[in-house]
Amino acid sequence: MLKLSATSKSLRLGKTIHAQLLVCNQTSKDSGITQINSLISLYSKCGQLEYARKLFDRMPQRNVISWSDLMKGYLHKGDVLGVLGLFRNMVSLDSACPNEYIFTTVLSCCADSGRVQEGKQCHGYLFKSGLLLHQYVKNALVHVYSRCFHMDSALQILETVPGNDVCSYNSILSALVKSGCREEVEKVLNMMVDKCVSWDGGTHRDLQLGMQIHAQLMKTGLVFDVFVISKLIDMYGKCCKVLNARKHFDDLQDRNVVAWTAMLTAYLQNGYFEETLNLFPRMELEGTHPNEFTFAVLLNASANLVALTYGDALHGRIMKLGFKNHLSVGNALVNMYSKSGNIDSSYSVFSNMIYKDVITWNAMICGYSHHGLGKQALLVFQDMMSAGECPNYVTFIGVLSACAHLALVQEGFYYFDQLMKELNIEPGLEHYTCMVSLLCRDGQLDEAENFMKAKTQVNWDVVAWRTLLNACHVHRNYNLGKLIAETVIRMDPHDVGTYTLLSNMYAKARKWDGVVKIRKLMRERNIKKEPGASWLGIRNDTHVFVSEGSNHPESTQIYEKIQELLAMIKPLGYVPDVGAVLHDVEEEQKEGYLSYHSEKLALAYGLMKIPPPGPIRIIKNLRMCDDCHIAVKLISKVSNRLIVVRDANRFHHFRDGLCTCNDHW
Repeated sequence: MLKLSATSKSLRLGKTIHAQLLVCNQTSKDSGITQINSLISLYSKCGQLEYARKLFDRMPQRNVISWSDLMKGYLHKGDVLGVLGLFRNMVSLDSACPNEYIFTTVLSCCADSGRVQEGKQCHGYLFKSGLLLHQYVKNALVHVYSRCFHMDSALQILETVPGNDVCSYNSILSALVKSGCREEVEKVLNMMVDKCVSWDGGTHRDLQLGMQIHAQLMKTGLVFDVFVISKLIDMYGKCCKVLNARKHFDDLQDRNVVAWTAMLTAYLQNGYFEETLNLFPRMELEGTHPNEFTFAVLLNASANLVALTYGDALHGRIMKLGFKNHLSVGNALVNMYSKSGNIDSSYSVFSNMIYKDVITWNAMICGYSHHGLGKQALLVFQDMMSAGECPNYVTFIGVLSACAHLALVQEGFYYFDQLMKELNIEPGLEHYTCMVSLLCRDGQLDEAENFMKAKTQVNWDVVAWRTLLNACHVHRNYNLGKLIAETVIRMDPHDVGTYTLLSNMYAKARKWDGVVKIRKLMRERNIKKEPGASWLGIRNDTHVFVSEGSNHPESTQIYEKIQELLAMIKPLGYVPDVGAVLHDVEEEQKEGYLSYHSEKLALAYGLMKIPPPGPIRIIKNLRMCDDCHIAVKLISKVSNRLIVVRDANRFHHFRDGLCTCNDHW
């Protein structure tokens, strides 16, 4: 229990256990050394070093773990003298013999503070004791000499002490490049290649260092095999140099799955999702078989393109090839189905996963939240806590968002003010924005505004203020909405969404002079409202619909279908919401504008072409208008269909006349 408390930094729980131990008189006996060490670890990790030191000083008997845990606490706090003072006390006692873990801590302290003399003293002790043969100790010592630019000593250890891994090379390469020691860089690179050391992100994430290493490799006349080129592709991809990555990929004659996956990853990381999927068939044509990492990249590209059909096909191949139990593949499947609008399939994959990590839990919690399914998100969060998985920064974005959907103000503030503090998670802008959304959802607009003004340490962005503006629109608080809109426009004079919302509010209040004023302002600033468009996937084809457009070959039948649907829902109480139309024209003309919004066109076509009971999934580039939202709810009832619409704000699941957003989006 104490170990769990320390890992999750749950100080409150740890103190409760400490109190229980005191009541049971467990910490006063010699046999309680394990419990006291666990308490020292708890208080050290939670930043309560005074408590940890008091426990340590009162121990009748200590072991090496006692010293190690307290030293780590001082190290994490950045107290160099505290670490070195403990180490001196330890080595002066005959009964206490430092081990490799102690030295790793002390050497890290020396590296961070530039204390090369203390590092040398540790080096002598390590040499005599034989502890230098431990790989992580050797890495730590190389790191000390590299950070202090004692390159001769660092290189001597690299050459004379057996067993090297990428950490040692990373430390030395970084220092050599900064020092301009080209010959030594070449020498170390040749050593890496000769010994087939596997490079990692630390070796090539920094573009300047990576390009210098690349130049040195070329000067050495080194043969660029598939291993080296794959790492170069990876480096250029991580540094946003996709064209460089592709050039080296194309120059590679003998490409294996690692090279292909590196290139696919470079495209994915830089937002080239279509290029990612388009490159994959070439990989197969050349006879290279994908592995689990390839599939994870392809699934994430599908998720970003909302390509559900493609993702489904990949899922089938994954099952056939036996990759379904790989953690990275499972996580990518959960993410793909969630972002593509099929949250049920997302949960099906999630519940059948044998192994789960924090990414898995986060993907499911945030997926449910994004779909407006707050109750399900909080249930998964409870399961996560029960499973002993420690939530992180991302987890609470999903959790607080779920609370906002459900207007659970008290629970939301508990998670924000207490649980995040207990877990030592510092709130970020996303969490604060979720709290604004939570207050807005509950109709507490003034409280939301006061919350934003009170949190002076937060650098509020346009998204946060527009969250409050959107709530003013939903709750028809137009006076406050106008003030908030002015704030947003001052922050970003070209934020088209704010102008649109302000126009909507003026139109609903029938203040046409206000609408004219906003339009004039938009013309003066050359701001154009993006035309409404919706996408509908049917099998392998994607159909695009533009508001009031007749570009589709079956537009006549689609218009007829819309009129049929509107006639069916009028007996259920449907009345066109003409307040949403930004035109000062006759009511009948306004109804005509509303009837042919892009999502209505897409829905009508979907009902024509997708046989029941198949769901209809639509993507829209803008926020759904109130009229379309009301109409689609009622159409879901009369057609007995699940209709999923992903608009600019969220997913809407319409079923049996209801929507998961509860009419707040």
